Amino acid sequence: MKNLAFVFPGQGSQAVGMIADLYEAYPQIQHQFARASDVLELDLMEMVTSDPHNQLNQTQYTQPALLTTSVAIWELWKEKSKLRPTYMAGHSLGEYSALVCAESLAFEDAVLLTHKRGQYMQDAVPAGTGAMAAILGLTDEQVIEICSDDNVTAANFNSPGQVVISGSKEAVEKAGELAKEAGAKRVMPLPVSVPSHCELMRPAAERLADDLVAINMKTPMTPVIHNVDVKPHISPEKIKKLLVEQLYESVKWTQTNQYFLDHKIDTIVECGPNKVLSGLAKRFNRGWNIHSLNTSKGFEKALQLGE
Repeated sequence: MKNLAFVFPGQGSQAVGMIADLYEAYPQIQHQFARASDVLELDLMEMVTSDPHNQLNQTQYTQPALLTTSVAIWELWKEKSKLRPTYMAGHSLGEYSALVCAESLAFEDAVLLTHKRGQYMQDAVPAGTGAMAAILGLTDEQVIEICSDDNVTAANFNSPGQVVISGSKEAVEKAGELAKEAGAKRVMPLPVSVPSHCELMRPAAERLADDLVAINMKTPMTPVIHNVDVKPHISPEKIKKLLVEQLYESVKWTQTNQYFLDHKIDTIVECGPNKVLSGLAKRFNRGWNIHSLNTSKGFEKALQLGE
């Protein structure tokens, strides 16, 4: 029996045509997109296949589009394979996908929540005043020390030697210069419209908290490892609290991979478009069996795990 973890990607994994190959091979994927389209009152499948109105990279649409893609692939997995994961986790937005797939959060509720989450995040920071940058080649501790300014935060601990910082444009640029002086191999500004996982997101978190009050959430059927504290939780109220905090707290992905390693996980399956989390898993532990369900070929290869 495989010790399996399913991981769900966040923003940055989207691309026009990201589901085309799987949709062609498995037309039943359309069902999930039809459900999401009803909630959003727009054609989400058209957006991800051709994006005629240039909406896919607008965060209020990116988030439900990625969620829907991941959940559609998970539903297909459940149909085609009897194999189920020991744990689930999602990177930032991907945590919502994980909670839907763990039957903690209703799909339609998640589509609307992620749409609003994107709107709140965009509203919280005027365009051009926030920034994010990836720091390569420093330790987590070095990056935390560099981010001593209140206006910049170590936002994503993605893998050893790769930390993303977030905050005001000036503070991120200053921290980037300090990182270079400290010996960083590269400092890469990220093409984002919103500086996620920093104090600038508190107003968005407060609005999201109001929406979460009315949401009916259940104990996850599969343990979901949360970004904020790297633990699974059974209390719906605690999970809601973590989803609020997640907007301004760091994504501890390196620590999440360490949790998988400590709990004897030997296989990581990325459920969603692209292969970002697969790449991070590979950097973290080359001994893992890693699969990406982003193409029909990758999906069919992963199905062999259950044989």
